[in-house]
Amino acid sequence: MPFRYTLLQRLCSCEEVAVASANQTFVIIPRSAPTKADASRRVANFDEIYADFPLADGKVQSSRCAQCGVPFCQSACPLENNIPDWLRLAAEGRAEEAWRQSEATSTMPEICGRICPQDRLCEGSCTLEQSGWETVTIGSVERWLGDMAFEKGWVDPIRPRAEKGQSVGIVGAGPAGLAAADRLRSAGYAVTIYDRHDRAGGLLTYGIPGFKLEKHVVGRRVDRLADGGVEFRLGVDVGGDLPFVEVRAAHDAVLVATGVYQARRLTAPGCGSDGVVAALDYLIASNRKGFGDAVPAYDDGALNAAGKRVVVIGGGDTAMDCVRTAVRQGATAVTCLYRRDRENMPGSARETANAEEEGVVFEWLASPRAVLGGASGVTGVRAQRMALAAQGADGRWSVEALPGGEFDLPADLVIEALGFEAEDMPTLFETPDLALTDWRTIRTAGHTKATTLEGVFAAGDIVRGASLVVWAVRDGQDAAAEIDAWLSSQRRAAA
Repeated sequence: MPFRYTLLQRLCSCEEVAVASANQTFVIIPRSAPTKADASRRVANFDEIYADFPLADGKVQSSRCAQCGVPFCQSACPLENNIPDWLRLAAEGRAEEAWRQSEATSTMPEICGRICPQDRLCEGSCTLEQSGWETVTIGSVERWLGDMAFEKGWVDPIRPRAEKGQSVGIVGAGPAGLAAADRLRSAGYAVTIYDRHDRAGGLLTYGIPGFKLEKHVVGRRVDRLADGGVEFRLGVDVGGDLPFVEVRAAHDAVLVATGVYQARRLTAPGCGSDGVVAALDYLIASNRKGFGDAVPAYDDGALNAAGKRVVVIGGGDTAMDCVRTAVRQGATAVTCLYRRDRENMPGSARETANAEEEGVVFEWLASPRAVLGGASGVTGVRAQRMALAAQGADGRWSVEALPGGEFDLPADLVIEALGFEAEDMPTLFETPDLALTDWRTIRTAGHTKATTLEGVFAAGDIVRGASLVVWAVRDGQDAAAEIDAWLSSQRRAAA
């Protein structure tokens, strides 16, 4: 008996193994991902690097699901998607029904299918992966179903059964705000979304590069909301152009879903030099250029890696977006500097592998000590070799410097991808009664989305800190349900 089969027996009863062997195909069909563009070709453009499954391949890969009695993939998904159900339906050729199951728990399945770190979530928790059979390609099937739904017209327009006569203002057009708007408008509320950018989508539009998420995929979700009656007020800076008190006065409830955009910056000597830029500034410039916008800072080279030696400092998904963008812009060399090792890198292992295929060099266990050059430009980064020291209660390892481990990396452009923090929301909104946590994110009551301001709720990164898009979607959907319940109670009290 194969070793992997023996492992599966330990996880399932004998009867379950027999059923799985007869009805699921993981024992005879290997895992196969969709076609991926060759690295030498894909670095020439910003197109998505993965294709959708052909119909036959999508059905076959879906059929590999073992239909576990306790689906660890579902419990590992922040949205608690009904993954085994829609995999079974897809395997049976019932693609539209599979899509309906998928969209029942997620307002953006085709987006999450593209950008979720499935290797750390659903696919990493798959029973087949744990037992040595290789995981089901959950994310790729989710994307495939979502794209098929738009192509075949299965995505229903938003048409509320009845109007509630109450309105909700949402500050922030990122994933949390869009997800909340979808659910609230569907329930019959008038919804207005305010955003400081000229396009909706937040980081989906201006942060994540096109090779991971092409912009028409975000655009069709935004168009569906607009067609369904959601009003977008773009280019409006709430707290700047428009006082927050006016937003509250205009609506029966308000959701703050601004995300966190204040970049953490280097404190090493030389970090204020020209040629040291924040990751989000760099990515926004690149995405705007992709839209065809005039971007002076890109055209003059300040936010353009073409012909430059680039060093990106950081180890998360934003750092991976930066290194892969720099390659496509024509950098002569791209290096990622990260103070821990590969196993302790917070970014997706899939994105790290893609970056390596595209020519990015990783300097593991290396921390910046100084930026070399002068005020008018950089010539390199002085770094220090590190070693893992001790594992903390959160599972993360601390690091310590290795004696004599300094080395220099040549660089013309240094990109800081060190994460994001919240803006000072009480000051920005002129609401001193808006309570914050010790991390300056908005404090909510218990496990709710209610803030310390009556009728004001908060969701997404502005509450939990910089996190995953899928968590923002979950928070937005949960916030919508809570706002609906609160407004319903207000209607009953007024009746």
